[in-house]
Amino acid sequence: MAKAKPKRTDNPKLKLLGFNNLTKSLSFNIYDICYARSKQHQQEYIEYIDEAYNAERLTAILTEVARIIGANILNVARQDYDPQGASVTMLISEGHLDGLPTPGKKKGEKDSVVAHLDKSHITVHTYPETHPDNGISTFRADIDVSTCGKISPLKALNYLIKSFESDIVVMDYRVRGFTRNVRGMKHFIDHSVESIQDFLSADIKNRYQMIDVNVYQEFIFHTKMRLKELDLDTYLFGEGASELPPREAKKIRENVNHEISEIFYGMNISR
Repeated sequence: MAKAKPKRTDNPKLKLLGFNNLTKSLSFNIYDICYARSKQHQQEYIEYIDEAYNAERLTAILTEVARIIGANILNVARQDYDPQGASVTMLISEGHLDGLPTPGKKKGEKDSVVAHLDKSHITVHTYPETHPDNGISTFRADIDVSTCGKISPLKALNYLIKSFESDIVVMDYRVRGFTRNVRGMKHFIDHSVESIQDFLSADIKNRYQMIDVNVYQEFIFHTKMRLKELDLDTYLFGEGASELPPREAKKIRENVNHEISEIFYGMNISR
């Protein structure tokens, strides 16, 4: 028998004993689909993606994520790869940075140190690829935002989705561990959440078809999204839909839609 949904709790009413030890993790798989007919266009698409989502730009995106969720950046490691792809990892924390003086601290007093400095991070890895035969090219970005304490990665949802403007977004949110209130009672979640969709803006909800798979008793929330409208011009690289014969345009549209459907449902679909 399925357990009931967890009882809602409100942050302001939760008085904790010591640090908030809950870990909140948000994982994204983001996909962008493109049709590049010639080998030259396929190569140009990969080069475009590599430039548009290089390590420098990804660092700027993750820096804004840290600002939105109210985290301090402790360290940044980033790398562009040959022949393609990029990775960025940020170590973040809630509260004062380790080794820096506390504002208002008197001489001789100890600095404040956050105990979980190395347990919060933001990472992104990109995977551009092309199919040698059918002209379909895909760009995937994996993004993970893991936080400890009161800060929540859910605040950055809308910014991340709009930063990549993707055809498919697969999101997982999970709360792990527990924290205690001043009476010693364990709390396995410290904020209200029934669906990731509740944290999405109205314009994003209107643009995407969405499916939820949630396991409330385990504090696991899963949402998949795909664009509702398929405008062929936005999927063609190096040419426009008006330049194609109607029969070819129809075939390309079917191929793009088939690719999106297979990725969205996570299975091979026969034609």
